[in-house]
Amino acid sequence: MTFYRADLHIHTALSPCAGEEMTPPRIVAAAIMAGLQLIAVTDHNSAGNIAAVQEAARGTGLIVLAGLEVQTREDVHLVCLFNSAAEALEWQSIVYQRLPAEENREEYFGCQLLLDAAGREIGREKRLLLTSVDMGLEEVVREVSGRGGVCIPAHVDRPSYGLLGHLGLIPEGLPFAAMELGLLYPDEALKQFPTLAGWPLTVASDAHYLKDIGRRVTIFDFVEEINLKSLHQSLRRQQFKVVVGQRDNFR
Repeated sequence: MTFYRADLHIHTALSPCAGEEMTPPRIVAAAIMAGLQLIAVTDHNSAGNIAAVQEAARGTGLIVLAGLEVQTREDVHLVCLFNSAAEALEWQSIVYQRLPAEENREEYFGCQLLLDAAGREIGREKRLLLTSVDMGLEEVVREVSGRGGVCIPAHVDRPSYGLLGHLGLIPEGLPFAAMELGLLYPDEALKQFPTLAGWPLTVASDAHYLKDIGRRVTIFDFVEEINLKSLHQSLRRQQFKVVVGQRDNFR
């Protein structure tokens, strides 16, 4: 068995609400400094910087999973993880088709920087990413699952963009891999939201700035090679624990 300290919700400078410091080499360095072995790049509605972060991490031992944080029609954020950057980009093409035809206003929302592995700007995403796609929660989950990906509702306990904080319920029958907590400890979340009982409860930093990377960590216990399938199995088998600050909660 091998333990991996993971932060599966990290933004790059492609997300307009993230700092321009969130470049591939700086993210990799910050993750290693935080003692992480596994991260996921999850920009808002886009996969444009995943390959650059993976290239920046090559040879360091840090594993970088491919993901997007999709904002559904209901204004719920979903972390969507895929087996490769190519698969994430395929999903991005669908997401882009369902985004409103609006351009980003940099003076209001911030820049959406496309970067190479060295952190150099190679372009700017012009379409507005910080908005909802024209897809409901169920459609997003079904589409991602059908493409071999997994969905984890992000920061479900937050009042804004969280599944429970925003909708107040967990829709039945949807194959979520886990529920990500953004504010509470797992025991506190179960008291406040009893419907979380029975779900794997993970944490992640939702880092928009370097200082936040690794602030909330899920430690996975893998018995196989690390990939999306083994991650999903670890969640189903409750082979993980979460760490928030100095306090541990064992699952």
